[in-house]
Amino acid sequence: MKRIGILGTGSYVPEKILTNHDIEKFLDTSDEWIYTRTGVRERRIAEPGVGVSSLCKIAGERAMEMAGVKPSDIDLIVLGTITPDTHCPAGANWLEGKLGCENAVSFDVTAACTGFIFSLHVARALIQAGFNKMALVAAGEIMSRTVNWQERESCILWGDGAGAVVMGETDRGAEVLSTHIHTDGKNGDNLLMPGGGSLTTPISHESVDKGLHFLKMIGANTSLRVAVNHFSEAAEEAVSANGYTIDDVDVIVPHQANIRIIQGVAKKLKIPMHKVYVTIEKYGNISSATVPIALDEAVRDGTITKGKLVALTAFGGGLTWGSSLIKW
Repeated sequence: MKRIGILGTGSYVPEKILTNHDIEKFLDTSDEWIYTRTGVRERRIAEPGVGVSSLCKIAGERAMEMAGVKPSDIDLIVLGTITPDTHCPAGANWLEGKLGCENAVSFDVTAACTGFIFSLHVARALIQAGFNKMALVAAGEIMSRTVNWQERESCILWGDGAGAVVMGETDRGAEVLSTHIHTDGKNGDNLLMPGGGSLTTPISHESVDKGLHFLKMIGANTSLRVAVNHFSEAAEEAVSANGYTIDDVDVIVPHQANIRIIQGVAKKLKIPMHKVYVTIEKYGNISSATVPIALDEAVRDGTITKGKLVALTAFGGGLTWGSSLIKW
């Protein structure tokens, strides 16, 4: 098997901050109510006219700078997103053009909050098979434009941002030991955006008035229990596939869905919270982008250093879930 390494990481979040206290001004809620239920204090909001590809461009440039590679070295771009600039062309196509990666083939992967791990899985397989040599794997979301800001239960969770890694066959960098992905289509309506697909196009006044183009969360309590189980099972699958136990893992980087879910995963895996990297307080849930953003921050602040064993794990709409084990 070829050794596939991560050569660089990068991330970007918009400058605009929306705090819980800001939300108090237009919604019947409070900072305490939001924080105790979600773990979120603030989230970043993209400016009007800015698309996901622009966020990913900055994250990608930072990853390439750390990796010491040029745009022309990249021959594959895989973008995990459910909020691309446009559905045609793909968000990755826009990103390819903005980065100037003229030698790359680019496409999107749609796997909701597990999008980055799915994208990592696809890129790793293509490099292993010899079809590509150097990949930029990105995930970016502008979730603030998918929610109804009058629905207190869901709008408080979401934020905007992007993360990326450069990955290739190499004898340096962090080795991606394995990736694992799963889906359960029969429960896809647990996290659903009904509008915008072929069932509801062309978009009409009726579909807009019914709120079909907002993200819907159904069965929150059931989803929490299911999420904790799938998060935990995915992490255990990754470590056991490589001959380790969960106790061998130095850092777990989970999707930042909700602090209760993250704490539930730590409890189920019987690991201390200091091993779990958490960013939800300052960014909220950025769907597919939470894992690469947290990964980049953990690398840059020294939480992840050479020799450490790192597990990524995520769960999202689809239903989708997955994991990866990386030897840094």
